[in-house]
Amino acid sequence: MSTLGIGGEVAVGLSQRSNVRFGFNAFSYGHTFDKDGATYKGTLDLRSAQATYDIFPVHWFHVSPGVLLYNGNKVNAKVSVPGGQTFTLSNTTYLSDAADPVSGTGKLTVYKAAPMVLFGFGNLVPRNGHFSATFEIGAAYQGPPRVALNLGGTACDSSGLFCRSIASDPTIQSNIAAEQTKLNKSASPYKFYPVVSFGFGYRF
Repeated sequence: MSTLGIGGEVAVGLSQRSNVRFGFNAFSYGHTFDKDGATYKGTLDLRSAQATYDIFPVHWFHVSPGVLLYNGNKVNAKVSVPGGQTFTLSNTTYLSDAADPVSGTGKLTVYKAAPMVLFGFGNLVPRNGHFSATFEIGAAYQGPPRVALNLGGTACDSSGLFCRSIASDPTIQSNIAAEQTKLNKSASPYKFYPVVSFGFGYRF
């Protein structure tokens, strides 16, 4: 179990002080939250496959450079603003039209491959016995997260008098782009994804 999800690994000992490992991880989690007047029904999908090389300076401690060969971690969200409710895009307040409420999608993605380094205790391939336990901590560099926000429907000014289609209005589209930039800036610290894992092993 790890911050990358629930998964499994296969390891082969190359020498008394080194292993090579291959593994996969998967997990999904849904959460609904409100931001700037809009409701986001989001799903976090963790999907990854990794390869690591374990180096043991001492028999109980290892350093493991590696790579997420496939990094399918992402967030998908459905966005909605009930008709008659106000919402904000790039510090501009709009009113969602009652006859054609605002709705859309949001998506956060990262690089499809990511270098990583882990530091840990324990050996998945014990040199003596069959059972083992491991603990690791480290990070993967997955690049700056990229947010894509797509909205449709009709938005009005805060008084509800002047309404226009989101898809065809250049001012609203410009504010959506500015909102994406703001979200990307907020997500930028996650270019380094923290990895903490704990597992059990059996040597055949």
